[in-house]
Amino acid sequence: MRSVRIAVWVVVLVAAGILGWLSFGGGKPPELAASGPYGVPFALVSQNGQPISEQAFRGKPSAIFFGYTHCPDVCPTTLFELNGWLQKVDPDGSKLNAYFVTVDPERDTPAVMDQYVSNVSKRITGISGDPVKVMDMVKGFRVYAKKVPVDEKQPNGDYTMDHTASVFLLDSAGRFAGTIAYEENPDVAVKKLENLTKKG
Repeated sequence: MRSVRIAVWVVVLVAAGILGWLSFGGGKPPELAASGPYGVPFALVSQNGQPISEQAFRGKPSAIFFGYTHCPDVCPTTLFELNGWLQKVDPDGSKLNAYFVTVDPERDTPAVMDQYVSNVSKRITGISGDPVKVMDMVKGFRVYAKKVPVDEKQPNGDYTMDHTASVFLLDSAGRFAGTIAYEENPDVAVKKLENLTKKG
């Protein structure tokens, strides 16, 4: 019986390792995943209506959070905390950029994003655009996002979005540099951002 339990745990651990590898390395060799820009090229719209592409994630390190404006608690909490961390680590905004990418582009137009994000932070830029292009970008950054009907009997009615709740960290070349987990210890989160600015 004990050997069966051990075998089951080995299978679980191996599966977890493979999923993690696929999520963050995309099946590429680790050195290739780390050396090239993370995610995919995209052509979307910032909250002020201006075109924005993956080039926005170059030149300075970036903190990127994927969420949506109808989110009841995770998104507003994360954006509020991220704004506070930015004020501590980079008060004048010269070292670090931050972005909030919608996973609900059908409702989160650039204008909606502007109103929402502006109420929380002047340091974070909202990103939206054509729904198909937005979701291509979300998938290309290996972010989980799924529409969940509020009432299963009305699949086309009101809905929420299940989504990845981590903040993605990219260095100045757009390479993956880690994450800040939801409800991360604030001191640890600040340290991660400080380390990110030192990497450049």
